[in-house]
Amino acid sequence: MGNLDGQVAVITGAGRGIGREHALLFAKEGAKVVVNDLGGASDGSGGDPTAAEQVVEEIRALGGEAVVNGDDVADWAGAERMIAQAVEAFGRVDVLVNNAGILRDKVIAQMSESDWDSVIRVHLKGHFAPLHFAAGHWRERSKAGEQVRASVINTSSTSGLHSNPGQANYGAAKSGIATLTEIAAKELSRYGVRVNAIAPAARTRLIAQTPTVDALMPAAAEGEFDPWDPANISPLVVALASPESSVTGRTFWVAGGTVKLYKSWSVESRVESDSRWEPSALTKEIERLAGGPAGQAG
Repeated sequence: MGNLDGQVAVITGAGRGIGREHALLFAKEGAKVVVNDLGGASDGSGGDPTAAEQVVEEIRALGGEAVVNGDDVADWAGAERMIAQAVEAFGRVDVLVNNAGILRDKVIAQMSESDWDSVIRVHLKGHFAPLHFAAGHWRERSKAGEQVRASVINTSSTSGLHSNPGQANYGAAKSGIATLTEIAAKELSRYGVRVNAIAPAARTRLIAQTPTVDALMPAAAEGEFDPWDPANISPLVVALASPESSVTGRTFWVAGGTVKLYKSWSVESRVESDSRWEPSALTKEIERLAGGPAGQAG
């Protein structure tokens, strides 16, 4: 018996890296999987269904059920087709794992409009569009009287949660995904849907572009546990997708064998006045409030 026996999962960006590991583990745990992947390069250019087809073949070789979907996650009609394909192939959708993404790293002064638009589109709209159509599917099932137990797992990143320089586009999208997760959890709870996010750390095709990756994520010696293996991320996603879970509206960091829970935005300290502030007085107060010169990162 698997943790996801009989569940139907749509997993985006599942042709390579972390998404591939999600798809394989979901299948091993008994889920039927829609393997979505446009098959583009790491910057989003091009397209090739081969990687997704290979994952489907692997799943079927294991005795599982899977189908390929090559739609663009950020294309409105494509996202609709993706969810419709899952319903047509397997009767319904129980889990949506939003994982697809690209990178176009540059500092703000050198980032082009297309660098910004492409990354925001794939990550932020590419999370929202499938979520929109999955939410409609669950809403209709709930309105028809069905007791829905569904889940969404979004993919944020420490690049957004910890504001990584050189990734304004990627970080802004990933921070937005964490907020989208909390809003969706509140909105969709009435339909029996839980929504969570992960911020994974693993050695992937996207991370491989980072010049310091070998120092940050060194390869493990033969026979030793590799804390940066993408496969380490997937057990948390399966756990969050499990119908036995009640967790919702949370964001988790995961790498190796470690899982950490993030705390959402909260008020740290304040200053107050009984009347409107004078700018000069407030300048001094906000320096004190922030613990350093105004504008200095804490």
